[in-house]
Amino acid sequence: MKFRLLFLIVLLVFNSCKSSKSVKGDKADSPITIIQSNEVAEKKEPNLPEKNLTISTDSSYYSSKTLNIIDFARQFEGVKYKPGGTTKAGMDCSGLVFETFKAFDILLPRISRDMAKEGDKVSIENVKQGDLLFFKTTSKRNIISHVGLVVTSLPGNIEFIHSTTSQGVIISSLAERYWYYSFVEARRML
Repeated sequence: MKFRLLFLIVLLVFNSCKSSKSVKGDKADSPITIIQSNEVAEKKEPNLPEKNLTISTDSSYYSSKTLNIIDFARQFEGVKYKPGGTTKAGMDCSGLVFETFKAFDILLPRISRDMAKEGDKVSIENVKQGDLLFFKTTSKRNIISHVGLVVTSLPGNIEFIHSTTSQGVIISSLAERYWYYSFVEARRML
């Protein structure tokens, strides 16, 4: 059943034309668009033979899925920070990651320190788009307290989308002093 659903998602993503809905953001000049991928996943193709359903495991499928996940997350740029938030009205860092992966039927824990226990640990040299970066941003406790989703991974330039208390959902660089020294580990969920 999962393979059938995943196949339908991939098929509909490549064949759909206007599957997004515009939502007004905080800035008048930059509207935020929210992809309703769960609605797409529920549609069924009546003419597909059930016997021959196969899921591609080549790298183009995974990079396409990764790019779709990144595009979904980027639509929240400019959304204000809200502790515990998971909507366009406000989100925190783990809410952004949680909702982004959930939209593609990948269920992660809701809290960043619990997310850091999932997936496979990746060295910083091997970080790819779609990986998660974890940070310790509080001096009070020695625990992971922040997460971001890698949107660009080039040698010497790793950028990630996340939600900060001061600026909301933004893209930052791991080369920035604060994030560089707060970085703990990277993990691959895909």
